[in-house]
Amino acid sequence: MTGGPEPISAEGLRAVQEELAQLRADREEVAATLRGVDPVGDRADAADELQRASEVTRLDRRIVELEGRLREASVAGAPSTEVVGVGSTVTVRFADGVEETVEISELAEERELTLVTFDSPLGKALLGRHAGETVNYETPGGATSAVVLSVGSGPE
Repeated sequence: MTGGPEPISAEGLRAVQEELAQLRADREEVAATLRGVDPVGDRADAADELQRASEVTRLDRRIVELEGRLREASVAGAPSTEVVGVGSTVTVRFADGVEETVEISELAEERELTLVTFDSPLGKALLGRHAGETVNYETPGGATSAVVLSVGSGPE
């Protein structure tokens, strides 16, 4: 992305919030199984305890990462309506003449077919572009292009 605070799309925000809630629930569940000060039984019990403690640490790291992303998005504000960035809604005309409105997102979800991730070939080509510009990118079928017709801030 750009290196500075990045806006987040409405869909991306929802996905991050859902993941964060699930991680917090998972962490609480795993942490409740840790014995604390009670002595651990045999080696298998000790290994199991260590594995659960490692899982809590992994969950904590991901929680901190997502909380940081939410803080960054709040600092960045709304996506630009002038230049394509994460969270932008972009209407493009593909080389075959088909026009489509897509949202540039951090996350791809099967149920949301209009999301284009910022690190996909099309997403990379669109980032930083303005209405009227033509972008070139690679697809599994070969090189192609699209014209940026308009840039918006995304659905609310």
